[in-house]
Amino acid sequence: MSATTAAPAAPVNGASSERIILGKDGKPIVTVGFKRFGFDSEVPLESLRQLYLRPQYIKATAEDGSSADDAGAKAIYHPKDGTISYTTLSRFPPVKFLPPSERKRILVTGGAGFVGSHLVDRLMMLGHEVTVLDNFFTGSRTTVNHWVGHPNFEMVRHDVVEPFMIECDQIYHLACPASPPHYQYNAVKTIKTSFMGTLNMLGLAKRTKARFLISSTSEVYGDPEVHPQPEDYWGHVNPIGIRACYDEGKRVAETLTYGYHRQDNVDVRVVRIFNTYGPRMNPYDGRVVSNFIIQALKGEDLTVYGDGTQSRSFQYVHDLIDGMIALMNSNETRPVNIGNTDEFTIGEFAEVVAEVVAKVQKEDGIEAPKIKIVYKPLPGDDPQRRRPDTTRAKEVLDWQPRWSVRMGVEEMVRYYKAKMAEGDL
Repeated sequence: MSATTAAPAAPVNGASSERIILGKDGKPIVTVGFKRFGFDSEVPLESLRQLYLRPQYIKATAEDGSSADDAGAKAIYHPKDGTISYTTLSRFPPVKFLPPSERKRILVTGGAGFVGSHLVDRLMMLGHEVTVLDNFFTGSRTTVNHWVGHPNFEMVRHDVVEPFMIECDQIYHLACPASPPHYQYNAVKTIKTSFMGTLNMLGLAKRTKARFLISSTSEVYGDPEVHPQPEDYWGHVNPIGIRACYDEGKRVAETLTYGYHRQDNVDVRVVRIFNTYGPRMNPYDGRVVSNFIIQALKGEDLTVYGDGTQSRSFQYVHDLIDGMIALMNSNETRPVNIGNTDEFTIGEFAEVVAEVVAKVQKEDGIEAPKIKIVYKPLPGDDPQRRRPDTTRAKEVLDWQPRWSVRMGVEEMVRYYKAKMAEGDL
């Protein structure tokens, strides 16, 4: 978050976030998730969007400091004195009512992070009991504070490098900084989190007989010599480079996971996540999507590292959550790539972001300045090409991405724009 001391601008009360979202097949996306492998993960898209597009606070309009729109609001901004008042008297988002036999106890490590918070939203709306474990190094309470106090939800401040005891049915192990500035900030701690955190959570899964899913990464392939990358490709990784703390940390975490699977019969799942973007992504974590959008919204030049010919494949976060839940509840124990196969050069992607931002600004009656692209030196060990082979996901999970890059970028632009209007960026 920005360190500015200026009073936040009040959001436009009553503004509707509803719009028609067309998928890659040209059909409207009304729900996310699906009923598969005996697990119903389907929820209305608009209900999910309200969780991250609604304002964090509303503006007080009456003399007593209240607002006509404050039903269910946890915070009210008072422009007269520049203060915010908080209340616990809020209405929680509706969740499915499940009988005890169908309600699972689910632990999500790193559940206050970007991906984790979207997973928590989905699991909560599906009616399950969710415990979030997070040390808030990169995560934030604000991503899940709309669930705090709900009888199905618990949030615990805890570092996974230390053992943790709880009874659970499923463990989604997401805890680990995932952006280069964060995982390079303390390389030794990153490796400890990948190894010790995974060791502790696998020990918990062994004791409770819980199913265990670890979020691995496309970084296990390094700077690949095979394109696109299938799951049986062993990778091309620099073990002593500046990115090795994350790359090799995730590789050894996978090794540990399959060690517990073979030796102790722990029921494991491994998802290899490719570049993902969406609302709640930290705008200052150095990732290309958030960098471009924030720069474009501020009218700044877009910074491309290298000559812009290196390529990436970007998937929207809702597609990723669909894939993770499908994998967790399937019988597939091999690693599975989850990512979008649409490949863009970084230069092409910068142009897409500039076009989408200009479109959104125009729809809101704002004349956007012409945005230029500037080039800077490429960081060390940055892979030249990255695109998943998702054949296995399609065959065993019946999964494939539904969101086009442009539609996902537009959703993210609207999220960041709302945050800027609130003074949170």
